[in-house]
Amino acid sequence: MGIAHAKSNRQPSGIRRRWFLNSLSLVAGILAITVVALSLWSIAYYYSSVTTNLTKRVQTTAKFMNRFLNRSYEDFYLNAERITRDSADKDRLDLQIIDAYGRIMFSSSDLTSGLIPATSDVEDSLSGQSIAVFSGRNSLSDERVMSVSSPLYFTDGRIIGAVRCVTSLKIVERQIVVTILLVLAAASLVLSLVIISNRYFIRSILHPILRLNEAAREIAKGHYSIRIEKEFDDEIGELCDTINYMAGEINQAEKIKNDFISSVSHELRTPLTAIGGWSETLMAGGLLNMSEAMHGLEIINKEAGRLSQMVEELLSFSRIENGGLKLRVEPFDLCGELSDAIYIYSDILRRESIEMTYEEPDEPIIINGDKDRLKQVFINIIDNAAKYGREGGRIEIRARVEGAGAVVSVRDYGVGIPAEELPFVKDKFYKGSSKRKGTGIGLAVCDEIVKMHGGNLEILSRLGEGTTAVITLPLYVPPAPPSLESADKS
Repeated sequence: MGIAHAKSNRQPSGIRRRWFLNSLSLVAGILAITVVALSLWSIAYYYSSVTTNLTKRVQTTAKFMNRFLNRSYEDFYLNAERITRDSADKDRLDLQIIDAYGRIMFSSSDLTSGLIPATSDVEDSLSGQSIAVFSGRNSLSDERVMSVSSPLYFTDGRIIGAVRCVTSLKIVERQIVVTILLVLAAASLVLSLVIISNRYFIRSILHPILRLNEAAREIAKGHYSIRIEKEFDDEIGELCDTINYMAGEINQAEKIKNDFISSVSHELRTPLTAIGGWSETLMAGGLLNMSEAMHGLEIINKEAGRLSQMVEELLSFSRIENGGLKLRVEPFDLCGELSDAIYIYSDILRRESIEMTYEEPDEPIIINGDKDRLKQVFINIIDNAAKYGREGGRIEIRARVEGAGAVVSVRDYGVGIPAEELPFVKDKFYKGSSKRKGTGIGLAVCDEIVKMHGGNLEILSRLGEGTTAVITLPLYVPPAPPSLESADKS
């Protein structure tokens, strides 16, 4: 079962809102600064270009006019009229010759002689003896203009007038407006592309998140078979894989739990039925002889022992899962506890016609651990050998020292374990293809107890040849005696 689309109509607008506020506010701020900067630059550029052109024109004209003033005033007057009349760019600017009183003598735009321009550049040029620039509204034409004036000198150095160039700023300001509009259009286009790309990117993130959210809700409801379709090999795709894996693991754990409950229920029912049946028979007094009564009591005792072992396994498993299993560690002889476990099972194995041999070392094998828990391990391993190796009719148990470790091996000659099942035999609840009775947690508990002692439990088996359980535990290392120097100090 897969989820292709989210079933919930709720949109996580918070992520969308935060994304747009964070990303778009930054982009909009950068674009606004860019627009303002480019607008100011274009205004400065166009005005600077007009100022430069007008300044060069008045400088050239003033230099030319001053040559005639060095000859005679009459030459100056005639050439001034000719220059203004024959100006080649009179359609773009007005070339004027101003007298010493600030009145217009000649104009390329045929302004009436004698008019006084109401701009500051004329007065500044005549009084300051330098080039002056004015930008603003002209009272004569009632439009925004830019004018540049340069003084004219007579032979004795006196200022007798000025050359003035005037141009309308209408075209320049239109170009400035067009430039600013183009900049705004470009900024709007960039902003639109950012919004479109952000919406697509947000959609590509939000939709998978919605599907993940819906899948998590379904898993929380117990629908562990749900799987999410991965669209892209990115972080969200990896999260999809993780959730799918989690759902699979939960589904497997749920199946194992159900199988375990069913198995435990069955395992408990069998001995309880036997105990209850024989108890009722004995209480009713329906047995004909003492041997039959003893047989019934043996069955009750045997099944009670099975129940006790199962309960002990369940309690140990529960403590291990909850981290509550504590070890009472002390040095002890491993062979003594192993011998007790063997003695417990010797009579049972004899009745099952299973031959058991025990190879014990001459010297004690001292380890540091919890003797009760390790005896539980030995009993469980021997019980498994008796249960699954009954067909072989023989169990071999051996204890020895190898290097710095104590090794206990229990071998049966039963049917063995298939190679494909061998890696999983220590997993909790795993029973494999065997039809024998059991909860499937015995080896898992044994493995955890051995690991808590710093040891290792290894299961070796070959189908048709039997199984060997090898328990390796570290030997006890006595603490070093205090040195003479430490004793003196104390």
